[in-house]
Amino acid sequence: MLAMAGDLGRWMDAHDLDPADLDSEVVTEFRNAMRAAGMRCVPGARGLDPLLDYLEHVGALVVSSAPATPVEALVERYRTWLVADRGLAEATIERYVKLAHAFLEQQVGGVQSLTGTEIVAFLLAEGQRLSVGSVKGRVAELRSLLRFLHLQGLTPRSLATVVPPVAGWRDTGVPKAIPAADVPRLLDSCNRSDPIGIRDYAILMLVARLGLRSAEVARLELDDIDWRTGQIVLRGKASRQDGMPLPCDVGEALSSYLSLARPLTPLRQVFLAAKAPTRPILPGLVSDVTHRACDRAGLPRIGAHRLRHTLASEMLRRGATIVEVSQVLRHRDLATTAIYAKVDFAVLRGIAQAWPGARR
Repeated sequence: MLAMAGDLGRWMDAHDLDPADLDSEVVTEFRNAMRAAGMRCVPGARGLDPLLDYLEHVGALVVSSAPATPVEALVERYRTWLVADRGLAEATIERYVKLAHAFLEQQVGGVQSLTGTEIVAFLLAEGQRLSVGSVKGRVAELRSLLRFLHLQGLTPRSLATVVPPVAGWRDTGVPKAIPAADVPRLLDSCNRSDPIGIRDYAILMLVARLGLRSAEVARLELDDIDWRTGQIVLRGKASRQDGMPLPCDVGEALSSYLSLARPLTPLRQVFLAAKAPTRPILPGLVSDVTHRACDRAGLPRIGAHRLRHTLASEMLRRGATIVEVSQVLRHRDLATTAIYAKVDFAVLRGIAQAWPGARR
């Protein structure tokens, strides 16, 4: 990156350009000039984005935030509404904004003349290429956008009710868990004499012992851990915060990582990337850690969420109630936890009604 920045700086000096002159056209000219000069390592279309982001951060590059089109202006208003009025998580906002941009781009006549026919046609087109679960997500995203348009006075009436529901039945499957004996094998596969192994062990302990979601692990901050009372605060969906007890073994794993393996940095997130630049981990890394542990332990690959299902299933097997499982998993609705009532097939066989005309 430094070599690339040096090449760009020298090229800009030769063409009498200042950092404030940098834009996509200048970057394209630079890339073309590098190719013409016979350079082998020419940056890709987004290869200079980290440098441009840095220049913008230090004030050397002023990026115009004015939207180029009316659709982009409306999408930015929608983004602001999602943040200020709805308080949604960043990842959720990005999904909602992406859908809004795709939908509004198709409305040639503008949203004032929007009809239910156009809304249904858009949703049917999405259904041709997506799964049932994904289309259900599109329904929620589209209804949110239509409510926004009505509240902003851009449509004469709310069209959110026009969006049809998607046919699909909840709770038809059984939560997939792994044998409880495989969890220690995953934990033991971490090399706890290596900084990355220490970090991965702490991550797996949080997921396997406390049932944390990947996003909750990634968002965990140093101030969320209360060592004196033995509690941690979890930042979950919709800006929700929940307190949980911190078991001794999980606390020891966290302590080992913080004292032995975590880089010295002003960042407040607990878990950081092992490779430079030092930055907080992304939620996807939690599943990557789980995949690597499966490979080392000689087990089929699973996602991190499978360990959450395993924890709930094992709690029920040991006599915990659905309410207790719901409290550990931090479900808002007990109906969400009810899917785990189906994992104990032996008990279900004892209470299942015999099919009429058939022997049990």
